[in-house]
Order: sequence, then C-alpha cells, then structure tokens
Amino acid sequence: MIRILVIHGPNLNLLGAREPEVYGRITLKAINQALKKMAGKKKVGLSIIQSNHEGEIVDKIHQAGKKFQGILINPAAYTHTSVAIRDCLAGCAIPTVEVHLSNIYFREEFRQKSLVTPVVKGTVMGFGKNSYLLGLEALLDII
Repeated sequence: MIRILVIHGPNLNLLGAREPEVYGRITLKAINQALKKMAGKKKVGLSIIQSNHEGEIVDKIHQAGKKFQGILINPAAYTHTSVAIRDCLAGCAIPTVEVHLSNIYFREEFRQKSLVTPVVKGTVMGFGKNSYLLGLEALLDII
C-alpha cells in the first residue's frame, strides 16, 4: 500500500477562524476528512500531522523515508522563511508536492517567494481545500 505523509505547517490549526477573507471558513479537520475520504477511495494510507514547530517538521521529514512513498506539505509561513525545511526536502529523496490554500502570488510581497518550490515535484495553490486534493492526486500520479 502506498503511504503518504501529510504535513500542515504553522497556524493551520486556526483554519476556520483565522483570516476567513483569505482562507475561508474551512477547518483543518474538514480538510483532513476530505483527504482521508479520497485516500480511502484510492486505497492509500495517510499519516497527517500539524505542527507550529520548524524542528518537528524537519524531524518528521527525516523519518519519512522509512515509512512513506510521498509527502504532501503545506509549509504555511515556513514556505517563505525556512531554509531548514527546504534543505530537508531537497535531501530526503521522497516525491513531494507543496500545497497552499491561497495563491501566494496574490498576497503580500514577502509571501510571493517560496523556498520550497524549487525542491519539490510541483505546487498547487489558490484552490482552498481543493489544493490539497489536487496535490494528493498529482503526488499519486508521480509515485
């Protein structure tokens, strides 16, 4: 069975209440339920984590090679700031797809640069919850 590690970065636990004009009213729980439903239909195993801590995300990526065939990641604010997560993804040799609920190129200037994009197979953004579902679909096609 294919196993995918889903990583939600910082502050995504606040979805549904945080900046609804940007992220909508969808909750992280609803996104996870949609991912699990899709994975069930495709007979794919998911392990889902959310962390506000950069080091914890790095540790999970380091450990992923032993258990997972792919990573679906929304690095959230770390997209624009974390060389550590970027380098970890570059070195882990696991197919990875980056996702974002919003289109980072329509956001503030400091959000328009992703350190992660150059080291992943692809990026899906701007489609809300569907960014995750499209990202999972693309990741499974890659695998």
